[in-house]
Amino acid sequence: MSTGQDSVHGSGRPVELRHLRAFLAVADAGNVTRAAAALGLTQPAVSRTLAALEQHLGVRLVDRSTHHLALTPEGVVFRDKAAAAVAAFDEAVDSGGLRHWPLRLGHAWSALGPYTTPLLRSWQERYPQTPLELLRIDDRTAGLTRGEVDAALLRGPVDTPGLVTEVLFDEDRVAAVTADGPLAVHRTLRLADLADGTIVLNTVSGTTTVDLWPPHARPAATLTVANTDDWLTAIAAGRGSGVSAASTAGMHPHAGVAYRPLVDAPTVPLLLARRDAPGHPALPKLAALAREIIGEDLSG
Repeated sequence: MSTGQDSVHGSGRPVELRHLRAFLAVADAGNVTRAAAALGLTQPAVSRTLAALEQHLGVRLVDRSTHHLALTPEGVVFRDKAAAAVAAFDEAVDSGGLRHWPLRLGHAWSALGPYTTPLLRSWQERYPQTPLELLRIDDRTAGLTRGEVDAALLRGPVDTPGLVTEVLFDEDRVAAVTADGPLAVHRTLRLADLADGTIVLNTVSGTTTVDLWPPHARPAATLTVANTDDWLTAIAAGRGSGVSAASTAGMHPHAGVAYRPLVDAPTVPLLLARRDAPGHPALPKLAALAREIIGEDLSG
């Protein structure tokens, strides 16, 4: 006999949709207080609901060791499953399409380059019922492995376990030099032109390392930064030069930085990445639209 509760039975008390919604709210907010506010509940109620879900599953879903809550590896995997389950339920009972499950697309810098705006506009026109949220996250996988996004646009090789990647296109590399410095007078540059000075490296989300240069011609010095903004600031201040993908020139212009084609550097692959697990149902549409937009430009 039905009790009127939407639940899944396992060991202990049943899991209900409210457990999944509470967990998803905490995962999105990174904070129980904000999650409670979004759900219209008290903080203790959300904490109890989350604890009950973890007890039922027998795993810890959220790392509570810091003020900003983070998902455990088990929590990252479960988030996809929980989100798919809630979305399926909402779609089944909400024929009017009043509930919208945003598709979160992460990037560390430059997004989809020149195709970013066409992608966002085309998505809005074709799939207005599914908001596409573009999030910049300074992380090598742009928040994908931490469960902060559903898919990510990544540059360079990605060997993180548990991810599935697709190459969308390859970008040329450019040198980023101080706008009023001696290297800016050149129309094009080579790796050797940069090696005598300091190279600014974004070691958190960047793709450039000293391995880009031959072993016998490595840069004289390096300066490490943690994000694109600090990378640009250091170059504009004359503290060194940098190497990046060509999209950076268009997506991150800076009055103190001049971009020049780097003629002897290998290209950088731009990847669309997702977790190798059940995910947002609109992911295939995102991949197809990205391929379509890029293909139209390349064929034109």
